[in-house]
Amino acid sequence: QVQLVESGGGSVQPGGSLRLSCAASGNTFNYWAMGWYRQAPGKAREQVAVIDTGGNIKYGDSVNGRFAISRDNAKPTVFLQMNGLKLEDTAVYYCQFRDTNTYWGPGTQVTVSS
Repeated sequence: QVQLVESGGGSVQPGGSLRLSCAASGNTFNYWAMGWYRQAPGKAREQVAVIDTGGNIKYGDSVNGRFAISRDNAKPTVFLQMNGLKLEDTAVYYCQFRDTNTYWGPGTQVTVSS
C-alpha cells in the first residue's frame, strides 16, 4: 500500500502563485511516475502534470508554461509550482502515484478569486 499526503493548497488572487507538495510513503520502491490532477465542480478530473522517474514530464494544455512539476525520487515527493494562477484554475488538486497500481491522495483545494 501507498499513502499520499498533500499540502500547499489555499486561496490566492488571480496572477498569484502557490506550491503544492505530495509525499508518498509505504511500499514506494517500484514506482515509475507521480503527478497532479484536478477536478473543478461539475467537471471531469483532468491531468495537470506528470513526471516519471526518468524525468520525463507531461503538462496539461491549460497549464503549460505556467505550472512546473518537479520531484525528489529518494523520498519520493512531487511538487507543483503554480504561477500566474487564473480563476479557472480553481479546483481540488489530487496527487497521483503510479506503480503497478494507481493511488490517489485525498485532494487539496486551490481557490483563485478576486
